[in-house]
Order: sequence, then C-alpha cells, then structure tokens
Amino acid sequence: MGKERLPELLDALRRRGERLTTARHALLSVMAHADEHLSADQLSVEVARTNPAIHRATIYRTLETLRRLGIVEHTHLGHGPAVYHLADDVHQHLVCEECGWVVEAPADLFAGVEETLERDFGFDMRANHFAIVGRCRRCAEEGTERVAGDRRTPTQA
Repeated sequence: MGKERLPELLDALRRRGERLTTARHALLSVMAHADEHLSADQLSVEVARTNPAIHRATIYRTLETLRRLGIVEHTHLGHGPAVYHLADDVHQHLVCEECGWVVEAPADLFAGVEETLERDFGFDMRANHFAIVGRCRRCAEEGTERVAGDRRTPTQA
C-alpha cells in the first residue's frame, strides 16, 4: 500500500506548488509505509534510519508544514504526545483508558453531533483531533485495571 501511496502524496505537494525537499520526501515515505500512527519523535527515529542528516527539528517543522497544507493530521490519543497520520485517511479514535487499546472508527461516527453543533451553535467541530477515551468491552467486563500498551485488534474486544 505504501509504495503506491507515496507518489500520490508527492504529486499533491507538487500540485500545490510546494518544494519536494529531502525531509518532506523522507517523512512522507515513512508515513506512507507505517502500520500505525507515530509521534514526531518516532517519525524522527524512522527518518534517521535512512536519512541521518535530517535533524529532529526539521522533522517537527516539516510535520507542521504538511499539516498546514492538509497532507498530514495529528491526533491526541490521551495523555501522551500527538500522533500523526496522513490526512487522506480520516478517522476517529477510541482509546481504552485502562489497557490502551486504540480503535480506528469511521470518520462519520459523530456526524449527528457535528450537525447539531453547527445548527444550534454555529460551531464547526473537529472530532478527529482528540480521541474519545473510555473503557473497552473487555476491561468493562473484567472490571479490573490492566497494564497499558495492550494493543488488541477490534475483533478481540
């Protein structure tokens, strides 16, 4: 999937008249091939594997530029650092506050709430910026706290 996606991402930058810097190319390559959302620090480590000359500060600046251009989005999955994903893969995140399980839910999950907020308050909600935190089915059924980091698939809940 990543190999096909990278040329599309680079073309999107070109169409906007943006430069294809080494840092932009390296960062988008890592993100296109990633199996999960990564923090800026994690992205910096991954970029450094193939491009050690790209400084961590450049990664942070590049992420902000790509976010401003609408190529990259970031999400807060709880108390940790923001994680990044490509903007063409919009979705909502549900996070179990006990075990850390993360579910990527459909982007339209809160469409009704968004419509109500717009209609009643003139407010344009960005639901995908923050995760919805709660308890997964397994934690609720067990009724006990478990160690964070248990990354189950949605079918295991």
